[in-house]
Amino acid sequence: MTVAIPALDPRTTALLVMDYQPAILASLTEAAEPEALVSRMAGAIADMRAHGAVIAHVRVGFTEADWAAIPPANKTFAFVARQHLMHHEEPGTAFHDRLIPEPGDITVRKTRYGALSTTDLDRRLRERGITTLVIAGVTTSGVVLSTVTDAADRDYRLHVLSDCVADPDQGTHHALMTGVFPRMAHVIDAAGLRSSLHGSRPGRRSG
Repeated sequence: MTVAIPALDPRTTALLVMDYQPAILASLTEAAEPEALVSRMAGAIADMRAHGAVIAHVRVGFTEADWAAIPPANKTFAFVARQHLMHHEEPGTAFHDRLIPEPGDITVRKTRYGALSTTDLDRRLRERGITTLVIAGVTTSGVVLSTVTDAADRDYRLHVLSDCVADPDQGTHHALMTGVFPRMAHVIDAAGLRSSLHGSRPGRRSG
């Protein structure tokens, strides 16, 4: 049984561009084709921007105070703190230079996997009347998994942009894309995103 993908209303939709940072993209294998991934992401941003949708850029980066606040019980991030990794001012934690935010975009810096739990992103999206999220990011098993799960619990309508997410582990990526995300989100590709926007009237958002 084929499930119909609902049309996107750009006025209430935001594209989340998550962890497209040089240090994280470097973790991908050649099989993931990082440069092609970035090109597709740039195209999706342009499509959404042309229709007046919100673009939200998310990156991970730590201050010295952030490192100090991470408890030893946090297996992943305690290691980050001990090694003083991903300082927020390092070039590797910057937004990719082909995906630089523009005026009017939302930008947030996070200190855990998900885009919502350690930022004010949810509040800023609600203030703009956003009810639908198109989610893209690196990695599938990190920021994408955490954000999809959290956003589903917050009752957003969700779309995962299948060819704008990637993971170093292809098996994990496949399992999430085919077995986990379809239970919480519509899984579409960049071409499907463009089609779903077709017929929407381009222009600025009001407010």
